[in-house]
Amino acid sequence: MKVTETRLPGCLIIEPKVFGDARGFFMEQWNAARYAEHGIVMDAVQANLSRSAHGVLRGLHYQLPNPQGKLVSVLEGEVYDVAVDIRRDSPTFGQWTAAVLSAENRRQFWIPPGFAHGFVVTSDFALFHYFCSTLYDGPADKGIAWNDPDLAIDWPVKTPSLSAKDQVAPRLKDVDPQHLPAFAA
Repeated sequence: MKVTETRLPGCLIIEPKVFGDARGFFMEQWNAARYAEHGIVMDAVQANLSRSAHGVLRGLHYQLPNPQGKLVSVLEGEVYDVAVDIRRDSPTFGQWTAAVLSAENRRQFWIPPGFAHGFVVTSDFALFHYFCSTLYDGPADKGIAWNDPDLAIDWPVKTPSLSAKDQVAPRLKDVDPQHLPAFAA
């Protein structure tokens, strides 16, 4: 597999080896030993699947306590996937990186614990899959405004469809630092 470091240390784009012929293809979506060789160490304790229509934006989400690492991919369609470093005292605090994930490119994106995560669907619909390093914890679920001007994320969809929760998410600068994950050097 090919692993590419993004501009945010720890956020990785993974291109698994794909073995295919006229009948179809095979690829590993997760192999603990192989991924650990690239610094992705997690017990995948939960797997989620969501289907969303074009223009749906989900995020920017994070959990505290119990931050989640996420290994995400797209099984059908295409998304623009974003990770934002929200770890207080991090040298890259408030910076973001993105990857285009699609059924065609079969890329995966590793978002470590301590990062906010979101995606917008750029195809007619997308079937989005993610492995999580910790279980979902409803009371710990938090968000940052997708359109926070201080983050200046260059979303490819300018007027996305949002959940009620995401419509009222605060700007990063308005979040009490105690409600953000800590940076561990």
